[in-house]
Amino acid sequence: MSHMRKVDVAVVGSGPAGHVAAIQMAKLGLSCVLIGPEHSGEDGRTTALLGSSVPYLQSLGLWDAIAAEGQALRVMRLIDDTGRLFKAPTTEFDSSEIELDAFGYNIDNNRLVATLHAALEVQDPEHLIQDKQFARSVRLEHDEARIEMEDGSIWQARLAIAADGRKSIVRDAAGIEMRKWTYPQTALVVNLHHPSTPHNNASTEFHTKTGPFTLVPYRDGVTSSLVCVVSDDDAERLKGMSRQALALELEQRAHSIYGAFSVISDPQTFPLSGMIAKSFYGPRSVLIAESAHAFPPIGAQGLNLTLRDIATLADVIRENGIEDPGAEEVVQTYGHSRRSDIWSRTAGVHMLNMSLISALPLGQGARTAGLALANMVPSLRKLTMKAGLDAPTKIGWSADAMRKSEKHS
Repeated sequence: MSHMRKVDVAVVGSGPAGHVAAIQMAKLGLSCVLIGPEHSGEDGRTTALLGSSVPYLQSLGLWDAIAAEGQALRVMRLIDDTGRLFKAPTTEFDSSEIELDAFGYNIDNNRLVATLHAALEVQDPEHLIQDKQFARSVRLEHDEARIEMEDGSIWQARLAIAADGRKSIVRDAAGIEMRKWTYPQTALVVNLHHPSTPHNNASTEFHTKTGPFTLVPYRDGVTSSLVCVVSDDDAERLKGMSRQALALELEQRAHSIYGAFSVISDPQTFPLSGMIAKSFYGPRSVLIAESAHAFPPIGAQGLNLTLRDIATLADVIRENGIEDPGAEEVVQTYGHSRRSDIWSRTAGVHMLNMSLISALPLGQGARTAGLALANMVPSLRKLTMKAGLDAPTKIGWSADAMRKSEKHS
């Protein structure tokens, strides 16, 4: 007979989303297992944690260690480099305009996972267990979720949280379909050193005909992470260059705003696509992170949206689900609560991307007009900044809460 163990919650997927979800469930007093192998430590990307993500991570006791590994983002600079008829004005958003020291922090993904894993290790083992192997299969029944592991052992849980990515086996077990689409673009990701000119905690995004070219503060004042969105063929060409040749071309694309570059990581490429679940819950299950939504790395939205998934789930469980976190009322309330935020954020990223790559004047004109108005109307600037940081229902989120968190960082 297979070895069976029972917990209140099983989190399937051990990336950043899974780590945070498991810690959150344990802090609710629920017994939880985090399922999945340890991180490989070979992710060259970074993550910008913005807006309400900061006070939320502070509430879990995670923020101080994360902030110590990241770089503050105090200015967001947008530059129109499309060369098209409708040229948007260069626009700078400063966090001080909405009474924040910083919009958030950018952190290396490997360091982020290492920091979260260290926090995981010190959680109460009575509430949080790690099973560092892949799940083989998932069955979702009326009264439990049953997860079979690679070694044949079985976890029985009242709730399964799908944090297992775009090919989620939890989502498949729930029978939830996905809407999927692709873009004629690939993101080249690489980290750069620019010793002659510091970034001064500013993120600079050039809008080009092929997509954003975004430089974000990285490990110190003179390093930046780059996401360069180009055609598929151009991405492969750039990836195949020597580091010296690539550094020169990227400096030219950045119009030498930081002087000469040197490449300090191996470039990686990621074809752009999007997907969104037709439902965010199933029997004894909820979807978070890329099991529920995935879109291009534009506007630093991915993990911030995921943290709002987890925070919403925690709120619903805290209110109605401590006795049974996988009850139909709980998972249904969670799914309905997440619709507007996920759909609006997905649509916003899609429209911004299409406004860059489309040759149609309407999209170009709308983007240009929007940035021009943001430059001229202070109240609109503030609304734009807050809308970029949080869900539509939380645009009035408390700056006091974030400032309180910043004092601890």
